Amino acid sequence: MRAVSITLKIPDNTAYTALVALRKLGVDVDRVERSEVYFFADESDPASLVRHIEADETIFNPNKHRVRLLDEAIPRAGEVWIEAMGAPAPVVAWRLVAANGEPAAGATVDAAVERLLCNPAIERAVTRRTIGDRDNPRASE
Repeated sequence: MRAVSITLKIPDNTAYTALVALRKLGVDVDRVERSEVYFFADESDPASLVRHIEADETIFNPNKHRVRLLDEAIPRAGEVWIEAMGAPAPVVAWRLVAANGEPAAGATVDAAVERLLCNPAIERAVTRRTIGDRDNPRASE
């Protein structure tokens, strides 16, 4: 399975709003990045997969999006994937960056998830540390 991240190349007002809210809630972050992550069974030629995604107007607009193939189908350091329960894809990826430019620590990501980024009644948060949970359908167990 290939994971593909689609981000905005224009300013992301939603990410900025989340940054301001997280700071007001006491979460120490310097930058917040947001993307949508899609999963594809096609593991063949990466260039062919990117062309396929760029041709799909339902998920990609060349005027405002960038596409990036992820190395792994799991969240990166400092990142949490928010999955709507019962919905396949995409997931919303929130990447938190500390003041030193490094990915935010796990405790910071956990605080952001608890205080703002995830509604546990209808969503599930997945991080690198929780990827092995038995109820995570994307985990390779």
